[in-house]
Amino acid sequence: MKNVSKMNLLLAVSILGVGMVAAGCKSAPELTQDQAKSLIQAKYDATAPTGASITVNNDGMVAGVAAKYWTRTTIYPNKYWADFTLTADGKKVLKLDAGGDVIKWRPESPTDSKFTIAIDTVQANHLKALGIKDVQDSASGGKMVSYNEGVDLTGVPDPLVAIAHNPGNQLTTSRTANFVLTNGAWTLQSIQ
Repeated sequence: MKNVSKMNLLLAVSILGVGMVAAGCKSAPELTQDQAKSLIQAKYDATAPTGASITVNNDGMVAGVAAKYWTRTTIYPNKYWADFTLTADGKKVLKLDAGGDVIKWRPESPTDSKFTIAIDTVQANHLKALGIKDVQDSASGGKMVSYNEGVDLTGVPDPLVAIAHNPGNQLTTSRTANFVLTNGAWTLQSIQ
């Protein structure tokens, strides 16, 4: 009788041990594209919004004059250098990276298509996570996903949006997000 009781106790402890091991070996929850996008966007939304950086080429300068964002105030003897001053409307929607309110347009020649200036929109927005690709296993045991980080031009006036779409502007950047399992849930570890 003692041996039967010991055997039953040993069997119960063995079953309990197997159950505890099985409970501890749960597989990681799935990380979907939508979940990954939500975690990435939450990171972007937690940072301070910023204005969009825009590179303005010759076509952009012409568009800025037409939109009355700046006006030519000085033309130099070589006929292709000029100074442009921001208008009141221009000051409401943009600021110059160089500071001040005067654009010093100094191309190397009348046909120089590479000369640009840099401006920032006054309208500040958060970056956007776009085009989330399939979630992949990473070498570190976590998950990773490739996507595009996009500039959000919501609230920016149409003429300035058109200038932002001119050549020389990068409105999206390819990124990779890395995720780790923390307390049974996926968390964003880093963005590269």
